Amino acid sequence: MTAIFSLEHVHIAYQRDEGSRTVLEDVNFSLAPGERLGLYAPNGSGKTSLFRCVTGLLRPARGLVRFHGRPLRDEKDFHELRCKVGFVLQHAEDQLFFPTVLEDAAFGPLNLGLSPEEARETALQSLRDVGLAGFEDRLTHRLSGGEKKLVSLAAVLAMKPEALLLDEPTNGLDAAARQRVAGILRDLPAARIVVSHDWDFLSRVCDACLTIRERRLLPCAPDFRHSHVHAHPRGDEPHSHADDPAWVQDSLRFS
Repeated sequence: MTAIFSLEHVHIAYQRDEGSRTVLEDVNFSLAPGERLGLYAPNGSGKTSLFRCVTGLLRPARGLVRFHGRPLRDEKDFHELRCKVGFVLQHAEDQLFFPTVLEDAAFGPLNLGLSPEEARETALQSLRDVGLAGFEDRLTHRLSGGEKKLVSLAAVLAMKPEALLLDEPTNGLDAAARQRVAGILRDLPAARIVVSHDWDFLSRVCDACLTIRERRLLPCAPDFRHSHVHAHPRGDEPHSHADDPAWVQDSLRFS
């Protein structure tokens, strides 16, 4: 089965006044149809840079991006990928630029060649899917942060992508909206990579996880057996408690 997209020996670096800063190096990765991956890593580790590289918004210093096996070398090549790989940005304000919700949701379908009537119906259905029925005439800049996030998701889903790149899709959402987004993603056949610090959310919408460590993209195997708030050494990292010292295990009984 041909991968939807792949990265071969990709090296990402930023030029600064003080010199070059390497973010990711020698990344070899492919996303197959139907594959559902989570990506958990510290802030500043290169998660968003990886997504920007896949979509051609950031070109690698070295290496190659492929779409269905074809190498992508110029803007025209990456435009084809962007029509099939939806990128939901971390900050919805960077993705929404029309006055009304419907205009934002219909922009992608129109660019794909749908008629205005078809684009409108597709956009309205996408808004209904994310729980925003009746929002089509609302002014985007007057929406709450969570509502903007849902509109940006609806705008991407309206393009019926075969793969999704979602950068912190639950940021700013309340519990009900998070449940809604999780339900939408569970039912979608599209392949995906989901960046999130919410392990519970990742466990519901992904089948496996990756992380970034020392500028490398690596498999990650979190333990999803429980979810509760507690404090102890390594508590802010993916972990299990089977090998914790006895005093840590004892302390968890009271958490």
